[in-house]
Amino acid sequence: MTYAKTAPFTDEQQQLARVAKALAHPARVAIIQLLASRQTCISGDIAAELPLARTTVSQHLQELKALDLIRGEIDGLMVCYCLNTSLLQQVQQQFAGFFAAAVASPACGPGEACGC
Repeated sequence: MTYAKTAPFTDEQQQLARVAKALAHPARVAIIQLLASRQTCISGDIAAELPLARTTVSQHLQELKALDLIRGEIDGLMVCYCLNTSLLQQVQQQFAGFFAAAVASPACGPGEACGC
């Protein structure tokens, strides 16, 4: 069995990697976009909004819930899903800082000479 060697990385690096992995599937991106577009909790069948089987959507919802990117509360026989906006704002700031640092230093690009 192989174990990921994550200990040498900061908590922020590990968090960004977990979120990036969760968002690496278009169904999960679509779920977050759907919840954001409604700006309210969605009770009922999210699967009806996506071109996927109900069980597949359920698996994607569980992945997003495991990271607390979305929340789901049981309401009778239904689950009400909504975004965890405070965590999403934190992740947005982390990614903004990550990309700002990545593009701040001069690097080679199309048509430029690389100093490697």
